[in-house]
Amino acid sequence: MLLTLPWPPSVNNYWLKTRTHVYISAKGRAYRERVIEEVANLGRFSGDVRLRVAITAFPPDRRRRDIDNLLKCTLDSLEHARVFADDSQVDELYIERGEVTPGGALAIEIQSVST
Repeated sequence: MLLTLPWPPSVNNYWLKTRTHVYISAKGRAYRERVIEEVANLGRFSGDVRLRVAITAFPPDRRRRDIDNLLKCTLDSLEHARVFADDSQVDELYIERGEVTPGGALAIEIQSVST
């Protein structure tokens, strides 16, 4: 499965904390909904399939960024969109930084792997 997603909020903007709760921010919820729209016509992986996910992150500008901060929001959003049943299915995970792209984007390839 190949897909292109918009640039996600970083993990620093995905979660919000109060003294007693941790929850997904409005930016995080909006991103989840956008992912659902983007993958609406794609296939799904069942819960017993082991996965390899490769991401090329095309940042929106030249600011310094930790690309690992993109992973939680992206994988959670794909799970929420039911691309796969649970992100614990991911056995192999690759991320690399691509060229700056106005607006930013993620190119994602998801494959089943044999165990």
